[in-house]
Amino acid sequence: MIESTPIRAWVVIALVVVGTFFLTVGTIGLLRLPNVYNRMHATSKPATIGAVAVFLAGFVHFGPGGAGLSSLIGIVFLFLTVPTGAHMISRAAERTGVPFLGSVTWPGKSDDE
Repeated sequence: MIESTPIRAWVVIALVVVGTFFLTVGTIGLLRLPNVYNRMHATSKPATIGAVAVFLAGFVHFGPGGAGLSSLIGIVFLFLTVPTGAHMISRAAERTGVPFLGSVTWPGKSDDE
């Protein structure tokens, strides 16, 4: 670990707060959105941004060697795997006949409202 300064501590805190916010938004989207396509989008985009922010906080805290390098490798891994996983989920949903548009109903709403 490298020497900690107040600015570095505040940057780490800010990145963790931003990461937590985006991870929370992704979780709420997963619970609230109506179909698999919307849920897939809500879990892939904000969760990636949130996890990258937390990884960057680790990089800023630990520096470029050791654990900091692992954080950068984690970011690269996320950028390679999350879009591929989201694409495979959408293809599987489309191939099993999940409608893309049309019969989307929001939780708690009826069709006649």
